Amino acid sequence: MYKGNSFKTKKITICSLVGISLTTLLLSGCSGNQSNKTSIASPSPKADSVQSTATPQAAKVITKTDEQPSTVYYELFVRSFYDSNGDGIGDLKGITQKLDYLNDGNPETKDDLGIGGIWLMPINPSPSYHGYDVTDYRSINPDYGTLEDMQELITEAHKRGIKIIMDLVVNHTSKEHPWFVDSAKNTDSKYRDWYVWAEDQGRAANGASAAGGGNAWHSLLGSHYLGGFWEGMPDLNFDNAEVRTEMKDIGKFWLEQGVDGFRLDAAKHIYEDLLSDKTEATTAKNVSWWQEFRKAMNEVNPEAYIVSEVWENSAVTVGAYLDQAFDSSFNFGLAETLVNSVKTEKDSGTAFTLERTYKLYSKISDNHFTDATFLTNHDQNRVMSQLDTNPDHAKMAAALLLTLPGNPFIYYGEEIGMLGVKPDEGLREPMRWMAADQGEGQTTWEAGSNNAGAINVDVESQMHDSSSLLERYRELIALRNELPALRDGGIRDYASGNTGVMAYERLTTQNQVLIVHNLTGKKQTIVLNPNVVGFSYSKILKTISLKSTLNSDQLTIPPYSTAIVE
Repeated sequence: MYKGNSFKTKKITICSLVGISLTTLLLSGCSGNQSNKTSIASPSPKADSVQSTATPQAAKVITKTDEQPSTVYYELFVRSFYDSNGDGIGDLKGITQKLDYLNDGNPETKDDLGIGGIWLMPINPSPSYHGYDVTDYRSINPDYGTLEDMQELITEAHKRGIKIIMDLVVNHTSKEHPWFVDSAKNTDSKYRDWYVWAEDQGRAANGASAAGGGNAWHSLLGSHYLGGFWEGMPDLNFDNAEVRTEMKDIGKFWLEQGVDGFRLDAAKHIYEDLLSDKTEATTAKNVSWWQEFRKAMNEVNPEAYIVSEVWENSAVTVGAYLDQAFDSSFNFGLAETLVNSVKTEKDSGTAFTLERTYKLYSKISDNHFTDATFLTNHDQNRVMSQLDTNPDHAKMAAALLLTLPGNPFIYYGEEIGMLGVKPDEGLREPMRWMAADQGEGQTTWEAGSNNAGAINVDVESQMHDSSSLLERYRELIALRNELPALRDGGIRDYASGNTGVMAYERLTTQNQVLIVHNLTGKKQTIVLNPNVVGFSYSKILKTISLKSTLNSDQLTIPPYSTAIVE
């Protein structure tokens, strides 16, 4: 995680990153999983966890590790969350009213999720329901409330130890933004060069969009403007210094209001507008702009958390943005891998890949990065839909997400198993607070067809059910908050020798634990071998779901369960 403004000055070009390529790191070893060592038995009854104190030996044998101090974030679509005034639309006051559901500020209570941060999807005025086409960057969407409501939410969240980050959409504005309206009407407008007009720049008005693959150019009043995502979202021209200054000033404005950072939408598309722009030089230009932005934000709050959407599976490309620009970038490749692992019930070599990826990221960022992990978000079919409504798989997906390094992001409703498939409105349906589709606080702006008639897919039904998905999320987050190695540790691969088991070590400079997940519906047994520095795991610290047993070096894990060993 970014720690103040203590970044060391260093220059890493995209070409040099390739020289430290992830491929080279990955070829330095292999996970070595072998065939299953499995015995089939009836599941054990649910049992309390086995508690023990950390062994003194652990502190003596831990090698150097790159820690990732973290907290759990909750991605929240304001329109769908909680309605405070009965108009059917979620609002900022509604979020304030439901803060105690997310975190009541008392670690002794057990009926809140225990999250430490909220990501607010766009809250600025916009003609669209989703808000990603902004018309006023310094105001609040009137459907959601006022700037005073936002300040109250920030104040109340901070009282509970919750950080607030907000979506900042700077790649493009709305077609209805006054800047663009003036730019389109008048070629002499001061805002004309704030956008990209083909005729003004002597460019051909053709070319496939890097964001969507369709034509990136759109006709208006005899000219053609660039809009990579959609004609209603004209791209800003970041070659214009006034545009860059304005966007830095907007970021500063919101930090001064008390927000704790930003999620930056479409971060790689600032200069990557056409498919032909997907080059190392374009990536370097994007990185340079975001370094400029980061430096400006440091003037207001050096601790501001900045996480970006760089939708790439290339660790080299993502890593470039971690050099004095972003604290985190969302790990899209990991999200896909985690969902696939629980669906197929097979170890994917996740820890092996992450360990080596993090070595690359640590080198680029001078150990100042934190991964941003998730299962799905507002642009993807919901995880429960991808898992064919299998509750065991959903619980295992949560266990993987919440025991890996980084800041885990939970998409609202994921903790109760909400369903959602494209189109996008179907991914952003009203949060289900009660079994009925109507009631106090329930938003109704969207019919919620994906979840219509779903049984027990609501907070009310799951709140006091010890076997519910909601309870599993609460249990896992509480455990993560309790154990330093889970909350802040790095990761080291641990070869289980069993394709149905995913295992890895989590370690700080003072603590280490072994995480073992049985991804399958059958009991699994693995042999615990001393790790590379000779440390042997000998006690079960915690079991999630069904009780695991450890006899000598034989660890037996019931179906769809997790054991944490020290």
